[in-house]
Amino acid sequence: MKYLAYGANMDAEMMKVRCPDAKFLGTGVLKDWRLMFKGKPPSSYGTIEEWEGFSVPYVLWEISEADERNLNHYEGYPKHYRKGTVAVEFNGETIWAMYYFKPENQPVGAPCDHYVAVLWGAYENFGFDLSILIRARDFSCGDSL
Repeated sequence: MKYLAYGANMDAEMMKVRCPDAKFLGTGVLKDWRLMFKGKPPSSYGTIEEWEGFSVPYVLWEISEADERNLNHYEGYPKHYRKGTVAVEFNGETIWAMYYFKPENQPVGAPCDHYVAVLWGAYENFGFDLSILIRARDFSCGDSL
């Protein structure tokens, strides 16, 4: 199964622990999606929603059924996160990937510094645009749209 990670699961070392069978496939960018943080601060964590004019970088993994069970536990599925599928252009073809998301009725909220630091490291590691992460944090903290 293809798994699209946009949050802490972009970190390869963390994925080795959570999903020992996972294989890194590459990176990409979801167009017209927005990264934000939802939940009750300081327990607000990343989610993505369709949102015209924004983009979200991602890491694509191939995961096993055992890895998916591990991720379900880690993500608090189905209580804290839900699952969806999204079509992405990857290596010249359209593929479907599973991703986790926070329910729409959860409010945006400020993430903890440690969580943002993990994402920051992944963004730097893969050369992603750090302004996307900064805008997501600011938006979720109520500082800007």
